[in-house]
Amino acid sequence: MSPGLWWGHTSSAVSSSWPLTARWTLRGWSVSREGKGAGQGFGAPAEALLRAQQEEEERLERERLYQERLEKLEAKYQGERESELAELHSLEQKFLSAQHWKMDYREQAKWEHYLSCDGTPDPTVPQEINTFMSLWRDDQDVDVQLVMEKKEVVLNLIEKLEFLLLEAAPEEITDTQRDQYQEVILQLQDLLHQKYNDATQNLLKIASMYEDSETGNMHTVLKDKNVTFCIWANLKKKVRFKDHVFQDAGHGFELPLSLALSSVAVRVLHTNYDHLSPLWVQCQGLPRPGASDSMELAEHPEDTGQEPGEEAEKGREEPSVPAAEEMGSKGRKESSASLKGTSNNTDEKKETEEETEKNSDILDAPSQEEEALLQEEPGGREEAPQVVDLEQLVPVGGVYHISALQLPPQAQDVGNWTMVELLDVGLEVYPYSPGQAEDGTREAVQITLGLPDNVIYFKVPVVGRWDPAGQWWRTDGISKITYEAEEKSITFSMGDFHTVALLQDAHLNLPYQAWELHPTGVDEGLFTITAVFATIQIRIKDNQCMLSSVVVEEEEVLSHITGKWMSPFALRAALKRAGVNIFPAEYSPKYVPVPRKAALAEVKAYEQMALLAAAFAFAHSKWNGEAGPEQVVFKVSEHLTAGSAKGNHWYLLMFNGEKVQHLKLTETSEAFSEKLEDESQFHSTLYHMVKDSASNEAMDKVERAGFLFIDSVYQLLLATRVLAYS
Repeated sequence: MSPGLWWGHTSSAVSSSWPLTARWTLRGWSVSREGKGAGQGFGAPAEALLRAQQEEEERLERERLYQERLEKLEAKYQGERESELAELHSLEQKFLSAQHWKMDYREQAKWEHYLSCDGTPDPTVPQEINTFMSLWRDDQDVDVQLVMEKKEVVLNLIEKLEFLLLEAAPEEITDTQRDQYQEVILQLQDLLHQKYNDATQNLLKIASMYEDSETGNMHTVLKDKNVTFCIWANLKKKVRFKDHVFQDAGHGFELPLSLALSSVAVRVLHTNYDHLSPLWVQCQGLPRPGASDSMELAEHPEDTGQEPGEEAEKGREEPSVPAAEEMGSKGRKESSASLKGTSNNTDEKKETEEETEKNSDILDAPSQEEEALLQEEPGGREEAPQVVDLEQLVPVGGVYHISALQLPPQAQDVGNWTMVELLDVGLEVYPYSPGQAEDGTREAVQITLGLPDNVIYFKVPVVGRWDPAGQWWRTDGISKITYEAEEKSITFSMGDFHTVALLQDAHLNLPYQAWELHPTGVDEGLFTITAVFATIQIRIKDNQCMLSSVVVEEEEVLSHITGKWMSPFALRAALKRAGVNIFPAEYSPKYVPVPRKAALAEVKAYEQMALLAAAFAFAHSKWNGEAGPEQVVFKVSEHLTAGSAKGNHWYLLMFNGEKVQHLKLTETSEAFSEKLEDESQFHSTLYHMVKDSASNEAMDKVERAGFLFIDSVYQLLLATRVLAYS
């Protein structure tokens, strides 16, 4: 028996014969055992205790050796850190090369535009763009078709300025230029809509010339890829013609009795673009007042943590309302800034109701989802308008300008003369005040809108109306909403005529279910994101991206934008316009229940993943959420073939922006652990970590990777933020 151990033995007979119960005591431990005879089987408890003691000693020894190993690895890591970072810095020069290439490309494009002499202005040159706007503003010979043709030029100018504001490095344009470009965007948007008003007025002056033989009224539809222009003129004022459907567009209306007997015209102008919401909504990525900097990520790795100068908030107004036109650009900015001051105080996370099961639902009152996503204007609940929180609900599918217009005097034939009364006024809104219907309720205008084929609504959209006075979207004043998903239409009632938009939750496809990035060739790759409702595949080649597919419920959709090469910024804009928003904003953590990740770990990971993307595949790990806010965890695998990465040998890396380690953990492990893989070590960069086990061919591909491809991968990773939202 070992020194220091003592044993105590007691026995008692429970009857006049066996069995007996023996109790052995080992310093407070007791073991009971029944035996058939004296002294039989008393060695087993001691053996078990000795074995447990031995196992505990072995565990402590292993921990001691593991800690010694960690100390040695930490010392080695610190000693090699400077040289590793220097080697990484050499690779990071590719980002700088990409930035210089883009600057040179823009300068070359400006020069080629100058040489082309195609008659369009350079929107960055004040003299040229001001002359363009002045000449068009003074041009009185306008009709709808001409405006629709000129609209393509205007939209192209606006797009150039938006992409310049998003892509240009902070040092490339000054704050003054940034403000100037944003002001030009606003002026072009207002001028374009004013031209639609002028063309509408000219058309209504001669409405009787296009009288329909069946109804005696006038109606017409003009459409192209960006605009659908529908107008109806009530020439005969007959009650039985109080409703109308524009067959070529799918839009329609039913007027109250009082309007059916009035000299009124109804216009439905659907624009696939949104020129009313503030610029930070129209063009995600532009800074706005009040935005938190805590989660901002760098557009360029070398400028991590820096943000361009903030713009003055620019609200938008509806120019077709004469009273609203009196508000200048300054007034729009002030009212919009006031709104955002209110909205930024609403930091509570909103809850959404369960997805609607039926394709057709009638919503006579605001749903729980709508109420949860609305802000209330300070000053009391009863009179507060239901203001839309544009951080969560965004217009999808463009804007529908629905207007009741005063029908101008029509031409009259008098003998051989045609006479018309000329009024020195612009387009006038019809002074309509809702009266009482026959059942005693307030009269309402019923509107039916055909939804565009190039947009996806994953849930029943919220109908919002534009308030030109408050410079915001609201949901009050709209009722009896019926959404027909199969027929792609929505019907609702309004007490007055309003500009409306269909709003969708900007975060309904977040968080991601999975993601994967792998190379498919020389400076080519495939980026796949599995979101809540859709699976998106994006091909990357040099400085271009192509939407390969968008699959919803096993069906490919959005064929109008798939298969087209464009810049990462253009792709982001195209997907957002189509209703597929997989691009979180700085305020998204308020609405998406995911663990926060430190910006340092995120940015550095995206940057270094992009540097390795020519020869390595990366993918989602379920342990990323368990690693805490300072660490990101993802799967890595060498990938040298053009095929799928499904059969790859994956391993897990954990990175905090300064140190990376190879985890012993696997996706099938039962619990998260930071324990190191055997024979692995700490490194300062992902590059040096994968180099430990990579082939020479893989590292050669990394060294030869083109800087444009690397930059495109980085921009996509940064835009989607897969390490924070999956």
